[in-house]
Amino acid sequence: MKTPDYRNKNIAVLGAGRSGKAAALLLAQEGARVTMLDSAPEEKLVGLEPLRAKGIYLLCGPAADEDPTVYDLGVISPGVDPELSLGKNFARKNIPTIGELELGWQFARVPVIGITGTNGKTTTTELIAQMLNACGQQTVACGNIGKPLVEAARERDDLDVLTVEVSSFQLETVREFHPEISVWLNFAPDHLDRYPSIREYREAKLRIFEKQMPNDTAVVNVAENLPPIAPRVVTFSAWTNGGDFSLGDGWIVYRQEPILKLSEAHLTGPHNAENMMAALAVGRARGLTFAQMVPPLCAYRAQLHRLEFIRAINGVDYINDSKATNLDALEKALLSATKPVVLIAGGKDKGFAFQSITTLVRQKVRHAILIGEIASRIAEDWQDTTECELANSLGAAVERAHAIAQSGETVLFSPGTSSFDMFKSYADRGDQFRGLVRGLSDHAS
Repeated sequence: MKTPDYRNKNIAVLGAGRSGKAAALLLAQEGARVTMLDSAPEEKLVGLEPLRAKGIYLLCGPAADEDPTVYDLGVISPGVDPELSLGKNFARKNIPTIGELELGWQFARVPVIGITGTNGKTTTTELIAQMLNACGQQTVACGNIGKPLVEAARERDDLDVLTVEVSSFQLETVREFHPEISVWLNFAPDHLDRYPSIREYREAKLRIFEKQMPNDTAVVNVAENLPPIAPRVVTFSAWTNGGDFSLGDGWIVYRQEPILKLSEAHLTGPHNAENMMAALAVGRARGLTFAQMVPPLCAYRAQLHRLEFIRAINGVDYINDSKATNLDALEKALLSATKPVVLIAGGKDKGFAFQSITTLVRQKVRHAILIGEIASRIAEDWQDTTECELANSLGAAVERAHAIAQSGETVLFSPGTSSFDMFKSYADRGDQFRGLVRGLSDHAS
C-alpha cells in the first residue's frame, strides 16, 4: 500500500495519551497541520511540550468536545470511547476517521504479526518478539503492549517484522490493516462497559482477519468457532488434541512430534502452554525450525502482574495476578492453582456476572475477599459457593488474607475485572499489592 501524503492536510488527533501523542508527532513530521483534542482539562495532561514544539495545536476540556471544525481526517486513539462526547461530536461531522493502529500500518516498512485475544496477548507478543530476535529476525514488541505501532514503525530501519499486540478498541477503526500473520488466542466476555453486547466485542476482534489473503497465515485456537477466513489456518489447543499443536505427556506436541518439554520452560499452566504454541506457530510461518525456537521460548520469564510470585510467608504463597482484568483471566489463574486459594478479587463493574465460574470457585477457593465497586455483586453471585467477605481497600484485603491464610495455601490477587474504580491501571494495582505483601510481617498472626 502506498503511504498517504498528509502534507498540508488539516488533521485532528483524538486523545492525548501515548498513542495519540505518537500519532500527532508523526503527522506533524509528515507536514500535516495537527490539532490534538482531549476531553480532559489541560492541567491533567502530561508530556505536552514536545507537541507544542512541533507546532501541534491543543484543544482540551469542553472546547474539545464541542469543536466545530471540519477536518480533512481524524485519528482516534483506542482509549477514546466513540460513544462519549468527544467521539460523538466528531462523528456528527462525518469526517473520515482512522485509528492510531491504521496510521501506524500505513507507515510500516516491514510485515506485521498481529496478536489478539481476550487474554494472553501481552505474554504471547513478548514471547514472539524474544524468540524472533534470538533467532536472528529483528523485531520489536509494540501496539497495545505499550509502544504504539505508529511510534515503532518510524523509529528503526533495521527491523525484519513488527510484532503487534492488537486490541478490539484498535481494530474498531482499521481499514487496510493487513497482518502477514494473525494470531487469535481466545475469546471471552469483556469490555461490556464499552460494547452493547458480546457480539459487537467479538465482531471488532474478528476484523484482524479482514484484509488477510490466502498466502497469509492465521494462528487460531482450535476451540474457537470462527467464521470462514481467507488465510491459511494453523491451530493449537492445550485442552484437546484436535489442533496442529497440542499437549501430550508434559510436552508441546506438533502433529504427534514432541517439540518442547514444559518442565524446561519458566512459564507454567495450560494457558501459557497455549501462548507458547502460538509463538511456535508464528515462528514456523516465518521459516524457523523448532530447534531454533525452543531455547528462547523456554528462557522467557513471566511478565509482572501475571501470576507473579511475590514471596512465601509462613508456608503461604502470595501471587500477584493484577493483569487479570476479566473473568476468563481469573478463571485461568484458578485453573493453574495447585493449592487451596484465599482469593482477593473485584474492582470496576464492567457489566458481566461472576456466576459462570462458581463450580471452579467452589473447587479452588476456600475464602474470597472482595474489593471495589463490584464487590457486593460478586458476593451475591458466590453466596452459595464459598465464604465471602468485603474489604474497603486493597490494604485491608491483604491484611485480612494474611490473617486467615494457612500454611500450604495460596493468597491469589486476581481481580477478574478492571482497576479504574480504585487505581490508575492494573500495573498500579499490582505494584501496590506487591508493596503491601512485601510489608507483611513474617511472624504468624
